[in-house]
Amino acid sequence: MKILVTGGTGYIGSHTVVELQQEGFEVIIIDNLSNSQAEIADQIARITGIKPVLEIIDLTDKEKTSAFFKKHNDLSGIIHFAAYKAVGESVEQPLKYYTNNLCSLLNVLEGMKENGIENFVFSSSCTVYGQPDVLPVSENAPVKPAESPYGNTKQVSEEILTDTVNVSKLKAIALRYFNPIGAHESAEIGELPQGVPNNLVPYITQTAKGIRDYLRVWGNDYDTPDGTAIRDYIHVVDLAKAHVVAVKRMIEDKMKSNFEVFNLGTGTGYSVLDVIRAFEKTAGIKLNYRIMDRRPGDIVKVWADPAFSNKELGWKAEQGLEEMMASAWKWEQAYREKFKD
Repeated sequence: MKILVTGGTGYIGSHTVVELQQEGFEVIIIDNLSNSQAEIADQIARITGIKPVLEIIDLTDKEKTSAFFKKHNDLSGIIHFAAYKAVGESVEQPLKYYTNNLCSLLNVLEGMKENGIENFVFSSSCTVYGQPDVLPVSENAPVKPAESPYGNTKQVSEEILTDTVNVSKLKAIALRYFNPIGAHESAEIGELPQGVPNNLVPYITQTAKGIRDYLRVWGNDYDTPDGTAIRDYIHVVDLAKAHVVAVKRMIEDKMKSNFEVFNLGTGTGYSVLDVIRAFEKTAGIKLNYRIMDRRPGDIVKVWADPAFSNKELGWKAEQGLEEMMASAWKWEQAYREKFKD
């Protein structure tokens, strides 16, 4: 069974490729390498013994995307990660986000329609809930007005999928992620953003390694116990495994409807300061951090009710916060060791 993973050299994508290969799937990656490197395919091969096919294509290019699908029209399914994902940047550059995230999705869906490919797993986000009225947040919670253009692209994408499955043979599963962190136990792949990190954990590990002078904590005046924002952090490998479960659910015809939605989280919320303390305990390093003004687009607090995913998918997040931080630190150290002078 052949699976296309768009954005497959990215952070979550690369971990998912590993899990797919280890479950016996043949994997093809499409990536434009805007926030990753082609060498990730080699690093995947060092883990699994199989180098995935990598096609360097920008999915907003309709002609190149169409040509790819004509060449690879025997796909059993697609996992669509390819998207820009920085909340703050999306507030500053909304057109960049709407163009990339929506046009790429539309071109992929057109390619599927033209070539009779029916199974689609979508990389969605808990940002579709906005600031929930009730916590923990379940899949039944209302989709609220987005707090950022990034979040809005996820909402609109889900609407596009809903409308498309209603009039076609497409089957889609939207996986609404909470906050993936950590790295593969091999330390071959992990989170490596280009430039200054937008996400908390790579900012922490780069600060600990001396690459950043200090860690910026965006706001300490939120309505939370310690004033910093609260999120549900999930190990990226746990997250990746859920995608394999979703693909198998489609292929084995176990879906209850043609469009399903699942939360992927642990069910526990941690503040920014909680995460910092967990890293300090795990690594034995005191972090230099400074409190900054709030960042536009960030919500106050959110964590998942994963009960539906646990029951319906038979999937559960296994790793705790300190395990996540330890794997992220191991990855950071291993990566810097490779490129030291």
